[in-house]
Amino acid sequence: MQIDGQVAIVTGGARGLGGATAAHLAALGAKVAVLDYDAEGAQAAADKIGGAGFGVDVRDAAAVEAVVDQVADTLGAARVVVNCAGIADAARIVGRDGATSVDLFRRVIEVNLIGSYTVASFAVKHMMDLEPLDGERGVVINTSSVAYEDGQMGQSAYAASKGGIAGMTLPLARELARPGIRVMAIAPGLFRTPMMESLPDEVTEKITANIPFPARLGDPNEFARLAADIVGNSYLNGSVIRLDGAVRLPPK
Repeated sequence: MQIDGQVAIVTGGARGLGGATAAHLAALGAKVAVLDYDAEGAQAAADKIGGAGFGVDVRDAAAVEAVVDQVADTLGAARVVVNCAGIADAARIVGRDGATSVDLFRRVIEVNLIGSYTVASFAVKHMMDLEPLDGERGVVINTSSVAYEDGQMGQSAYAASKGGIAGMTLPLARELARPGIRVMAIAPGLFRTPMMESLPDEVTEKITANIPFPARLGDPNEFARLAADIVGNSYLNGSVIRLDGAVRLPPK
């Protein structure tokens, strides 16, 4: 599907992978709605790319529905959705102090997995009413992680949330085949995001030492280019693509 002239929704679009994706899609001619928990950040990112910014908590289904409806009213129904909103809170199932991490597990699942499903649901509802372009109505790209296969100690919540995203890719693609809507997932490895950039240099060096080639952190623009390639290649459907420099994460 051609990106130029289409409406795209990017969650987590204020910065990081989402910010790079929003900017890249806008550079290719898309009308981009930047959604983020940080409303001011969403608006600032949107202003830079000539898009529209919306603050929303993806855990709030009513708020998500209202924002997606607002996007449709102001920009038009989205044919492209890229879900990048997520958190990476980590904790062991039982900490050294004896405390459990059930609340953290629930929060990560709600943001990363249920949040992605919620945004996709309301966006797809609008997509289904669009006229097909070259046989397809739209594409949903969710963000998984290499952690869904290589989850490290303390990452059970994050790995489970990203495993859920990977696991729902094929059934959603099958379900949406009739209306001509594709569903894909990208599983990024270790990327240069605000979270990674906050780490000390020696920690970053230790992390990158595990990446075979290229031996560096991924650039968010590389994620953005893959997202655009997925939109443009109509035979990509129902799959999870690892984007990781051949890294396999160690246990800890």
